Amino acid sequence: MSDTPDSAVRTYTEQHRTAFLDDLAAWLRIPSVSAQPVHDGDVRRSAEWLSAKLEETGFPVTEIWETPGAPAVFAEWPSDDPDAPTVLVYGHHDVQPAAREDGWDTDPFEPVIRDGRMYGRGAADDKGQVLFHTLGVRAHLATTGRTTPAVNLKLLIEGEEESGSPNFRALVEEQAGRLTADAVIVSDTGMWDETTPTVCTGMRGLAECEIELYGPEQDIHSGSFGGAVPNPATAVARLVAALHDADGRVAIPGFYDGMTELTDTERALFAELPFDEAAWLRTAKSRAASGEAGHSTLERIWARPTAEVNGIGGGYQGAGSKTIIPSSALVKISFRLVAGQDPDHIQQAVRAWAETQVPAGVRHRITFAPATRPCLTPLDHPALQAVARAMGRAFGQKILFTREGGSGPAADLQDVLGAPVLFLGISVPSDGWHAPNEKVELDLLLKGVETAAHLWGELAVALR
Repeated sequence: MSDTPDSAVRTYTEQHRTAFLDDLAAWLRIPSVSAQPVHDGDVRRSAEWLSAKLEETGFPVTEIWETPGAPAVFAEWPSDDPDAPTVLVYGHHDVQPAAREDGWDTDPFEPVIRDGRMYGRGAADDKGQVLFHTLGVRAHLATTGRTTPAVNLKLLIEGEEESGSPNFRALVEEQAGRLTADAVIVSDTGMWDETTPTVCTGMRGLAECEIELYGPEQDIHSGSFGGAVPNPATAVARLVAALHDADGRVAIPGFYDGMTELTDTERALFAELPFDEAAWLRTAKSRAASGEAGHSTLERIWARPTAEVNGIGGGYQGAGSKTIIPSSALVKISFRLVAGQDPDHIQQAVRAWAETQVPAGVRHRITFAPATRPCLTPLDHPALQAVARAMGRAFGQKILFTREGGSGPAADLQDVLGAPVLFLGISVPSDGWHAPNEKVELDLLLKGVETAAHLWGELAVALR
């Protein structure tokens, strides 16, 4: 454990609070919306701003890495300790689209502070959580007397995460030699709530497909031909009905092959979280929980794989009736995957399953989108425990553990670099990612600074 006095880190952070928040506000004023070509110049300006800020912080190497899309920022600060491990921090500097008419109380790109919160697009997702590392590393140095970090510290901050990271994996593969690390810290995540600090241990992967079914060469009369030729709309309905068994398990043969099951310890830790299912259902705008039998709601959304119908269609959709057998139908399905599941194997299993579900006389075509792999770091991994200790020192309380039901580019880092991925985030559900009036809780943001200040010493010991 680092011998940094926790109070000294807290004092240093408070002394530099105003300047830090001024920096964040300046960065938030840059509308780095990667999804809108009109903001391409702003995304580049955001990368240039961050590169300059990291250089000002003390990073001896700061570079802007070009991609076929938006630029990423790389920075490196080697430790003077020859035995120091290497840690890579991931985040993103692009943001979601935002406009006052979307329901914002103020201009989304003119940040304001009210009631201990900073409002502005990117305040939590993800500029605030990237920037806390700048003050964090300065606090680490100032309170330990070091001139370099206790670890070889690298940052990779991409510019296309809000557009699906289309060029991220290729960039990581191209720069793998520069990005080698013993651990990856992802600061694009959050905590359970304002009073329950947590560390996320993993994210689910994602495979998506569209299955198109074709019957007659054109729509035909259901009176003249109904009951005598196959109907692709009926076939797609039967295919969807066959997707799950009566217990809510995915019925595709081989779907669960290789998956990592929850341990009893993880189940017990999930149970410690103050989960209010009624409140969760209100957030979900739903009337009842549902899913795979034998598992809690948290287990279903964090640690179990799923198959969800995202869209289904075929035939006449207008007002009134049109008595036809449609010529085609389709269904869009997404599969959330957990650790141990291989997206390539899932694709093969889905294709083989669909072959058995489609009746004679109906042609089908399956198209898969690029997949995202799941990632999971075991609870007993020394690096994960180091993150929990650093956060515990900052918050002064026990740190609990969660997983993330969604998917993201973190798995590419784990897959390409072969390093464990750890999640360090201080955002909370009320921050409103992607929504009007996005904000960050300032006290929590400063706890992120403190956690980062403690983390490098903790990891320097844990990863040796």
